[in-house]
Amino acid sequence: MGIFRTNEQGLKRVTLIPGDGIGPEVTAAARRLIDAAGVKLAWEERLAGAKVFKAGNPTGVPEETIESLRQTRVALKGPLETPVGYGEKSANVTLRKLFETYGNVRPVREVPGVKTPFSGRGVDLVVVRENVEDLYAGIEHLQTPGVAQCLKLMSKKGCEKVVRLAFEVAVSEGRSSVHCATKANIMKFTEGLMKRTFEEVAREYPGIKAHHLLVDNAAHQLVRAPEQFEVIVTSNMNGDILSDLTSGLIGGLGFAPGANLGADIAIFEAVHGTAPTIAGKDLANPTAEVLSAVMLLRHLDEHDAATRIENAVLATYEQGLFTCDVKPEGALGTKAFTDAIIQNLGKTPTAAKPARVVKPLRLPTVSTDRDFVKVKSRRLAGFDVFVESATDPESLGRAMDELCLSTPFKLKMISNRGTQVYPLTGTPTDCVDHWRCRFITRAETYQLKSEELWDLLSRIQKHFAWMHIEKLQEFDGATGWTRAQGEGETPGA
Repeated sequence: MGIFRTNEQGLKRVTLIPGDGIGPEVTAAARRLIDAAGVKLAWEERLAGAKVFKAGNPTGVPEETIESLRQTRVALKGPLETPVGYGEKSANVTLRKLFETYGNVRPVREVPGVKTPFSGRGVDLVVVRENVEDLYAGIEHLQTPGVAQCLKLMSKKGCEKVVRLAFEVAVSEGRSSVHCATKANIMKFTEGLMKRTFEEVAREYPGIKAHHLLVDNAAHQLVRAPEQFEVIVTSNMNGDILSDLTSGLIGGLGFAPGANLGADIAIFEAVHGTAPTIAGKDLANPTAEVLSAVMLLRHLDEHDAATRIENAVLATYEQGLFTCDVKPEGALGTKAFTDAIIQNLGKTPTAAKPARVVKPLRLPTVSTDRDFVKVKSRRLAGFDVFVESATDPESLGRAMDELCLSTPFKLKMISNRGTQVYPLTGTPTDCVDHWRCRFITRAETYQLKSEELWDLLSRIQKHFAWMHIEKLQEFDGATGWTRAQGEGETPGA
């Protein structure tokens, strides 16, 4: 059972964010079905998205909405319009991050009567996506006029929370396996952290088979044999892509519900867009939002009503009723399709399988310590400084060699877009004006002092424009940095 609150009349409070485009239509359909199923909720309607952006709020989420969520702890949300290519953040991401809804749960199950190349294959899986970290931290900078940077931040705590959630989803639904999809072969510290955490946590669930695979192979396998998967846990960007892919297996985003779960707050939403071209025309498919409301009801411990609505949705599709996104001929409008589902409340589908819930989902508890990972020792072994220069790599390398004379540092290498270009490798690299210069201590065990780092940096800045530095640190004797492509263990190797 999830966390929720009641009002003075004992009704469970839910923040309702209708959203943009078709959002008000599909959330209205979900609300009608909840009412028809006999569940009385205390709805608190609030704004987010396009209207808020246009009113001058760059977050897309006003304080009134934030305060409602603080009080209710639960929301049903329609799709929100997201600005593309300019300053405002996504209101969807803002809501997830403000309330630390760290886990995005996206179930996909075959829908009767919706024909896809995978019909009859028994597609029935859940993607559990880390929801607040990774590239979606949105920390970007133009480092030179022609080179942009986005920081990929992943924490041990964040990985552990979402991995534990994935295993708890498997336990709740009586599933036998969990796959972890990463790109740990390339990003050994960030994606590798997810892989290592998954392998550690898996030992606590001996009754569930645990498999790791690379995310590109996961995409390959999902369109080759999707029936092999039950639960897939992955990082934020990977999960965004894979969850949309899995929705495509069953007919598209119009059939894909979603939940954003945190320790204190849960936000349920259809994951499709706002579809502005059909907004207000009674053409939208409410299925994804209705099934998101089903997940909401289970969170509110309204399991009977949730099952009745889900069964009614499947029974409606089994009757050959559908909206225009399935096919235009014979399609029902949003309201008529919702009416048909209401008429089917109490019916059970003949072949389609609703979600199987063996026990209520137990949200994991993880330490709230900020220093989540404790170490016994650390050593500052050097630093990378990123500089802007239109010079060639050999000239830059010689200049940096001279600048670190009579210091505790030696120049280890210079890379350009991740590839070592100095010491010269003899291979062609089409360089840009963005260079990473790596300095390490001349003595392997020497403990650098911060003032020594700043002394060398002050020498560098007299000749080159620099944009940032990264300290090279060892934790408990293990190096905390990766090598560039072509970089050897020793300078010039």
